[in-house]
Amino acid sequence: MMKFQKYILVLFTIIIFTSCKKDFLQRDPGVPIDFDKLFSDPMLAAGFGDNTYTFLINDYARFVAAHQGTTGEFVDEAISNTGLLPVSLVNSGQFLSPNAFDVATTYPTMYRGIRNANIMLENIEKVPWNANYNPKFIRGEQVFLRAFFYFELMKRYGGVVLLNKAQTVEESGMDLPRASYDETLAFIIKDLDEASSLLPAEWIISGKDNGRATSGAAMALKARALLHAASPLNNPSGEAAKWKKAADASRAIIDLNKYALEASYENVLIQPNSKEYIMISIKAPRDWVGYINDFIAPPSMAGQQSLISPTQNHVDLYEMSNGKPITDATSGYNPQQPYLNRDPRFYNNLIYNDQNWIGRKVETYIGGRDNSTTTNIFTRTGYYLKRLWPEQIRKTGDRGILNYVYLRYAEVLLNYAEALNEAEGPTSAVYTAVNTVRIRAGLPVLPAGLTKDLMRARIRNERAVEFAFEDMRWWDVLRWKAGISIVTQPMKGMRITKTGTAFSYAEYNLAANYQKTFLDYMHLYPIPQSEIFKSSGALKQNPGW
Repeated sequence: MMKFQKYILVLFTIIIFTSCKKDFLQRDPGVPIDFDKLFSDPMLAAGFGDNTYTFLINDYARFVAAHQGTTGEFVDEAISNTGLLPVSLVNSGQFLSPNAFDVATTYPTMYRGIRNANIMLENIEKVPWNANYNPKFIRGEQVFLRAFFYFELMKRYGGVVLLNKAQTVEESGMDLPRASYDETLAFIIKDLDEASSLLPAEWIISGKDNGRATSGAAMALKARALLHAASPLNNPSGEAAKWKKAADASRAIIDLNKYALEASYENVLIQPNSKEYIMISIKAPRDWVGYINDFIAPPSMAGQQSLISPTQNHVDLYEMSNGKPITDATSGYNPQQPYLNRDPRFYNNLIYNDQNWIGRKVETYIGGRDNSTTTNIFTRTGYYLKRLWPEQIRKTGDRGILNYVYLRYAEVLLNYAEALNEAEGPTSAVYTAVNTVRIRAGLPVLPAGLTKDLMRARIRNERAVEFAFEDMRWWDVLRWKAGISIVTQPMKGMRITKTGTAFSYAEYNLAANYQKTFLDYMHLYPIPQSEIFKSSGALKQNPGW
């Protein structure tokens, strides 16, 4: 298989071919593409196939300027200090606004990716492949990516329009109905089963995984899709067979004995390669400009503005280092020393008062240099985000790795534990899967004798902490159909007062503009109104919208 570098010279041409479409049912406007010529050249054809990857969602913060706003700000994980529009619209329930980025843009973008994959699949047999290419692998990538695009649609909108071929000009005016959720799921699973049979277990290019799909990635995405299907949103009766099917899919990955947890949780997102990675987005090392200085860091830390603050709600989910929740009277939690002896992941994920960070003590107390009551470009909650800010990136010119992880082994373990607990209760296998993640984090194992309900609560909490700020929490809350209880709880911060050298701490409810709205029908996104307007009636809107 040729190296990615061989495709760089043609990638710009390929992107022009596919990125200028107005919607997924139209042919590309402008200069017509000579597909016969394109697919008569193996290098151009392979580049066209590689371009399908570019339609994947590939970063945590992505709503404005490609580095501002995360789905964590939709839920109890964080708030937007400045009320960033794509975030505030969802927070206030205005999903139908064209500026509600994740709702309005994901739909057409995923269909553009689907179209690219379908064009490649329709033409793959025409290409005069040579020994530098493996068309079986290329086909596997395209069906995998098509499944991934459909999964991104399904988890947002439910059942959607299914297309297994690119639309022609004559077909572009067809008014197509949505498939059911089960039909959409079946389409995804069929593609992933085919992909797992075609793709290699790993790609080796210059000794490194190059971020392409593998058979393991297809299996992991299948397990995620089946977990989604078994969850309360799509399985209201709690049918055990659906949970067991999801558990079996995750177990199959565990039984490969191919993946393992990274030794240190601190390093999970910052390694060039890891046995924990099942699929990641390969990125050049990040620099200071944009993602960090314009999204995370406040002016007091040399940034331009802080657009995200973790909530006290999220902080309270971290157990004590002895493994007990802070709500347990025997945990040792002291409200006046709230950051002492917590789950080690707390110190990896959050920047908090009096912590050492970028060479000095953090001052988020009232009157401290990292707090301000006169501007909202400082934290409103008493916390800043560490997980997505490698500490070595402090100023212009600094660089560091921060991967976007699509699929990692810790998720497989917790997916397995969740599904098996729902199917069979808290068996020893459930304990083993959860405890493997906890031990890596530096926590003791779960206490014996948990009921199914108590185990469910511990697994959900484990996911909230383990995947903090990894674009996971919002989707978990939606599939659990827990938006009303989690999103509408009062969003809280920590008010910190300094007297002499001592600090006092008091949790408080944030101002009304940082509270969030959620109604039951919001567990599914609305189809963008622009797509409904194109339809003459076949494309139906989700209930409530």
